[in-house]
Amino acid sequence: MKQVLFALAFAGILGSLASALVFMLKRDKPGEKPDAERARPMMRALALRDGLSGLLFICVLVPWTLAG
Repeated sequence: MKQVLFALAFAGILGSLASALVFMLKRDKPGEKPDAERARPMMRALALRDGLSGLLFICVLVPWTLAG
């Protein structure tokens, strides 16, 4: 069960990283939103990745600390 949760969290981290990459590499089209508005989804995806990474780190660190 733990392995499945860790695999899902890791997949979420990679998915949000890939999403941020897609938003970053999008090309400008005439009449498109300014950069500040286009960057918002990328920043959300990176913030989600940071949150998931931190949560995964805590979920590994707490049991390791309590077991030792």
